[in-house]
Amino acid sequence: MAADLETLKSSLRIDGNDDDELLKGYLSAATSYIEQAIGDDNSVPGFYEMDGAKDLFATAVYALAGSYWYYRTSITSNTVNPVDLVVDSIIGQLRGLYNQKQDEVNDNGN
Repeated sequence: MAADLETLKSSLRIDGNDDDELLKGYLSAATSYIEQAIGDDNSVPGFYEMDGAKDLFATAVYALAGSYWYYRTSITSNTVNPVDLVVDSIIGQLRGLYNQKQDEVNDNGN
C-alpha cells in the first residue's frame, strides 16, 4: 500500500496510538474504494507503484481516509464536498492513466 498509518496520523495531527486500529481501517477502506474506482492491479501490474500514479494514489488515499476520520458521524446537516472533489479529481486522472497503461499492456499481448 502506498499510504501508511504514520503519515496519515501526521497529516491529521494525531498523537498517540488510541485510534490506530480505526485509522488502519480508514486507510484500508480508502485504498479499496479508490482501487475499485480505477481498476485492480491485475490488469496493469504495478500500476499503483508507477512514478506517474504512486503519489496521486497516496494523496487520494490520505484525503479520503482523512475525510472518514473528520466526518465519522453518519448524521450531518451539511453535505461534505471539498474532499470528495479532490478525491474525484485524482481518481479521474488516475483512471485516464490506468486506461492508457491497460491499452499498452493489451497491445503488447496481441
